[in-house]
Amino acid sequence: MDTFLLNTHTKLDILHTVSVFADRVSPFSSLKSSRFHSKGTQKNGISKAASSSSALLELVPETKKENLEFGLPMFDPSKGVVVDLAVVGGGPAGLAVAQQVSEAGLSVCSIDPSPSVIWPNNYGVWVDEFEAMDLLDCLDTTWSGAVVFIDDKSTKNLDRPYGRVNRKQLKSKMMQKCITNGVKFHQAKVVKVIHEESKSLLICNDGVTIQAAVVLDATGFSRCLVQYDKPYNPGYQVAYGILAEVEEHPFDINKMVFMDWRDSHLNNNKELKERNRKIPTFLYAMPFSSQRIFLEETSLVARPGVPMKDIQERMVARLNHLGIKVKSIEEDEHCVIPMGGCLPVLPQRVVGIGGTAGMVHPSTGYMVSRTLAAAPIVANAIVEFLDSDTNVFGDELSAKVWKNLWPIERRRQREFFCFGMDVLLKLDLQGTRRFFDAFFDLEPRYWHGFLSSRLFLPELILFGLSLFRHASNTSRLEIMSKGTVPLAFMVNNLLQDRE
Repeated sequence: MDTFLLNTHTKLDILHTVSVFADRVSPFSSLKSSRFHSKGTQKNGISKAASSSSALLELVPETKKENLEFGLPMFDPSKGVVVDLAVVGGGPAGLAVAQQVSEAGLSVCSIDPSPSVIWPNNYGVWVDEFEAMDLLDCLDTTWSGAVVFIDDKSTKNLDRPYGRVNRKQLKSKMMQKCITNGVKFHQAKVVKVIHEESKSLLICNDGVTIQAAVVLDATGFSRCLVQYDKPYNPGYQVAYGILAEVEEHPFDINKMVFMDWRDSHLNNNKELKERNRKIPTFLYAMPFSSQRIFLEETSLVARPGVPMKDIQERMVARLNHLGIKVKSIEEDEHCVIPMGGCLPVLPQRVVGIGGTAGMVHPSTGYMVSRTLAAAPIVANAIVEFLDSDTNVFGDELSAKVWKNLWPIERRRQREFFCFGMDVLLKLDLQGTRRFFDAFFDLEPRYWHGFLSSRLFLPELILFGLSLFRHASNTSRLEIMSKGTVPLAFMVNNLLQDRE
């Protein structure tokens, strides 16, 4: 997240919630998640498993930001020009739109307080998603498949390659294309926007005013400029992750661990095991070698979110049980992702993309590929109406862009995903295990499509029927009893939502 503009109660609520979960809060523009990240000189530890979360945290390096090593063409406010597009926020979503709008020959200014800083997030994606966008060169590691541990006896092997995004390569690639296309950069935070009939004035914290025909808010979950008119009550995905050097680990280095729901590591801690029974967490792991691995303990979704210290305590217990002895930590990250909740006001003058536009997958927390795939839709709509003789500008232009970003099919899809989130919120550990046991037994086209936001309402109905058919009798009863109210809520919203 880049910018906090705390002028509504909903934004204050988000900041308060996040500050409760995270021990260290460093706002940064984010696409997949809001990650509070520490990176710096590696600290070495004793070759034995940490006995407490505080012992593990002692190995975390001091925060150090890494910058790209090339100069940026800066915006010159003294010229008083009106740019075609001002992008607020320099995360992947904002840069993707800036790159594509500038390729069409339109003038673009990217506004971000740290435009050269490499994104701190560890982005994980399905390889086929990045292949479809010609971004395979931006993956630094790939695995032939993934594995899900339902419990100590049941395992699901997923025949779908997975990859980790090389965030330096991705940002460098986008920035270089933006520079080649003539994008200008301004290092500041936007604190206010004033709209006129055909242009908007962006007031920055350094006193500079930037004029633009279209304003794009890509500031992540801070929702800097995009407005909401309904109470915001999302679920929260909370996670704590470390990139570590270990003596050894028990995982196959050819597969990443998508979910590990086992809880035998909590057998000696009744209180923690009971908390995990009510609101379970799982391990997400990317093994790079036999001694280097990314480990992240994650609460899929809860309302309110699981406290970060609780997440860390569960991780330490799991690592001890698995015999993973952390020697040193390269970097760590605190992750808080708002999921679901209402969409922003549609339409409105400021255009949004990514977290600020409600694009997080409400059932999974995923957003990287979905947002990068949506960037051409936003960019093409902006170019179509700015670079034409239609004389469309201001509110009318923004309304057309919003309509392309959130057509009725996408809104209906999101309603179904929110329904899925509401069911997951009510499941305890056993219910969650039963759910994913059935989920990953589905035909690949169903679970692939669900996770990658490729299924629309007719297909999602078939997905739901197939999931119900694959579920155990216990799980079916649970889905019916706990899903009835969310289902009715979803149906009501679908009936009320019209073109």
